[in-house]
Amino acid sequence: MPIAPTASTSAAISTARGGPSEPALEPASELVTAFPPDPPVADAYTAEIGAEKPTRKPPGGGVSSGESGPTLSESGEFGVLDRLVANRCQPAAVTVGPGDDAALVVAPDGRVVVSTDMLVQDRHFRLDWSTPHDVGRKAVAQNAADIEAMGARPTAFVVALGAPPETPTAHVSALADGMWAEAGRLGAGIAGGDLVSCGQWVVSVTALGDLAGRAPVRRAGARPGSVIAAVGELGRSAAGYALWCNGINGFDDLRHRHLVPQPPYGQGRSAAEAGAQAMIDISDGLVGDLRHLAEASGVTVDLSTDALATDCEALRSAADAVHADPWTWVLGGGEDHALVAAFAGPVPAGWRVIGHVLDGPGRVLVDGSEWSGYAGWQSFGPLG
Repeated sequence: MPIAPTASTSAAISTARGGPSEPALEPASELVTAFPPDPPVADAYTAEIGAEKPTRKPPGGGVSSGESGPTLSESGEFGVLDRLVANRCQPAAVTVGPGDDAALVVAPDGRVVVSTDMLVQDRHFRLDWSTPHDVGRKAVAQNAADIEAMGARPTAFVVALGAPPETPTAHVSALADGMWAEAGRLGAGIAGGDLVSCGQWVVSVTALGDLAGRAPVRRAGARPGSVIAAVGELGRSAAGYALWCNGINGFDDLRHRHLVPQPPYGQGRSAAEAGAQAMIDISDGLVGDLRHLAEASGVTVDLSTDALATDCEALRSAADAVHADPWTWVLGGGEDHALVAAFAGPVPAGWRVIGHVLDGPGRVLVDGSEWSGYAGWQSFGPLG
């Protein structure tokens, strides 16, 4: 998950613009304003950020305790699997779905784009915030965004779930419903998977995609003189996380964005058709993910805060509520799964120019200066 606290965020923005440094915003006592870099402890959400887990949960999320109904151990593996695949309608691309030793997915292009991502309970989601349906949607959405970032169309998903034996079967059904709902937005399906006993929820999804005859859009390929454009909103998930952590009511859209991302489906293909030179989805943070693109392309990317001001202002009220700097969320926040690409010519409808590609080694500048604030999430990064 993205965003680590940094005392220099406000000062870095001012310095990047060429102005004098301003005092950094100080978080109020007991307020959590940012994610820690993935600490090697069980509770990655609250370690090293000086706050307790919220005891007051805003409405609209989480699993209720004491729910009745059979558990996974009572239903048995095959009983659960039968329940999960019953009455599901596969898309045309999935010609053999669950029920055989393996699925069969049509690949008209002759090539298959493949991506895998994992979600681990209490590291990537919390069941006192998210419903199982939310988790299912998120698991599919973040994988679909990777397929979109290659300029491909998601066609099918394969799912592996680990869960404790005492998990209500209804929760797993709701998880599957969420996956099918999100896949349905893409015209895709759940082609198969596996279910195992585990100490906590672990969800692994593999996504398949079709290029429809186009060349894949990779991270390498951006050239000096091109523009950097984005589609989708930035900083929303990070803002939602801070609101959830502090138990703050209101801001329903932002809190929901942290639980269920909204990738700009279809825009990856639009970018490919418009001649995108390089593309990436923003899963770990705008600056951090663009650094991957810059390094792969051997160029420098210069972002404009003026072009990103709309995102910042949209988060201002939420930032005030937790005494945070919204620029930290916009530049360092991930899990919005917006798409960012380099274009030599006009950008597609719905995209906006947020920077330029320059000569130079692989790095990312903000208003022409090095960015000293938090750049993005690293699963095995140091604390700080």
